[in-house]
Amino acid sequence: MGQADGSKAGARAADRALLHPGAKLMIVFCSDGCDLPEVLRQVDDRSGGVPLIGCATSGVIGPERTGAGSVVVTALGGDGFSIGTAAAGQASRDLRGAGARAARCLSATEERPHRVLVLLIDGLAGDQREVLRGVYRVLGAGVPLVGGCVGDEVRTRTAQLHRDQVLTDAVVAAGIGSDAPLGIGVRHGWRRVGEPMLVTGSGGNRVHTLDGRPALDVYLERLGAEAEGIDPEAFARLALVHPLGLGTRGGEEEIRLVAGADFDDRSLACIAEVPQAALAWLMEGDADSLRRAGSAACRDSLEALGGRAPLGTFAFECIGRRPVLGEEGVAAEIDEIVRCTGGAPVAGLHTYGEIARKHGVTGFHNQTLVMLSVG
Repeated sequence: MGQADGSKAGARAADRALLHPGAKLMIVFCSDGCDLPEVLRQVDDRSGGVPLIGCATSGVIGPERTGAGSVVVTALGGDGFSIGTAAAGQASRDLRGAGARAARCLSATEERPHRVLVLLIDGLAGDQREVLRGVYRVLGAGVPLVGGCVGDEVRTRTAQLHRDQVLTDAVVAAGIGSDAPLGIGVRHGWRRVGEPMLVTGSGGNRVHTLDGRPALDVYLERLGAEAEGIDPEAFARLALVHPLGLGTRGGEEEIRLVAGADFDDRSLACIAEVPQAALAWLMEGDADSLRRAGSAACRDSLEALGGRAPLGTFAFECIGRRPVLGEEGVAAEIDEIVRCTGGAPVAGLHTYGEIARKHGVTGFHNQTLVMLSVG
C-alpha cells in the first residue's frame, strides 16, 4: 500500500504499493479535490494496466495523516489470488439489477477456497439494501461482502473508479478469490438504552410511528428532550450520538443514523430503510466506545485468519462516526488499528453506509466500522 499527496500523488502512491511483481488488482481511494482522470492515468502507467477499482471520498484512511489531494493505492496479487472486476452504471434506475451485474465478476473468477466481493456504491443512488438484494440473487448467502457507499463532503456528487473510467451513479465491484483466509470484522460501539420499540409505521428510510405514536415524539421522550422548542440544528447534534439499532437474527444490531426529522408530520428520516414491524432500540455512545469498537473490529478480522499474519487490512468507516470521535480520535483509532495488525498496511475510506455480510441476505450498516484483513 502507498499514500501520497500533490500533483503526482497517483504515481507516487502506486510506486509505493507496487513493491512486488504480479499485481492483479489496484484499489485506489482519493480524497476530494483530486484530478481523478489524471490519478487513474498515473496509476495505470505505473501498474501496466492492472485492473483497478476505487472511488473519491470525503476522507481516506492510510498509513499517514491525510489531507486534500491525498491518494491511497493498494496492490493485491501473487499466485494465491484470482481477481475479477465489474462496473454497473445507471444504478439508480435498477438497484437490484446493478447489484446483480456487479456480482457476476466473482462468478467468473478462478475457484479458490476463500472468496469475498468488495463493493463501492454511489451513496446517492437510492436504497443500498436493494443493491445487496441483487448481489444475493447471483451469489446466494454464502459469499461474504464488504465495502461502502461513496459520497463527497456535502453529498452532492460521487465518483467511482473502474479501470480507466470515472463513473457516477454506479456500483463498482472486485471479486477476490484467495488460497489463504480472508477475515471480516464488524463493530459499531453503540449500546442499547431502555426497552425496545416496535416500528409500527415506516416507508423506505422514513419512520412514521414507533409503538403506535409519532416517531419523533417517542424518540425525544426517550432522550428526555423537550418536544417543543428543539430546532433542526439542535436535533441534528442530538441524533448524531443517538442512532437507532435494529434487531437482527444474529443478535447484533444494525445501526441506522437518524439523519433528520419532519417537525410537521413528526417522522424521523434515517440513512437507510427501516422495515415496518422491526424492533428498534435507542442507542448511545461516545468517542471512547467507538474507538474501542474499532480495535475490536480489527481483532475480529485478524482472528479469522487462523494465526496468519495479515498482508494488509482495509477499513470502511462511516463518516457519521467522525464527528463523535473528533479528528484526534480518528487518528488515535487508526493508530490503534495499525498496532493491532502488527504494522501491516491499512487502507480505507470514510463512507455513507457500510457493507459487511458474512452470511445472509443483506448486511447494510450505518455509523459502523468494517474491516477486511487479507491473509
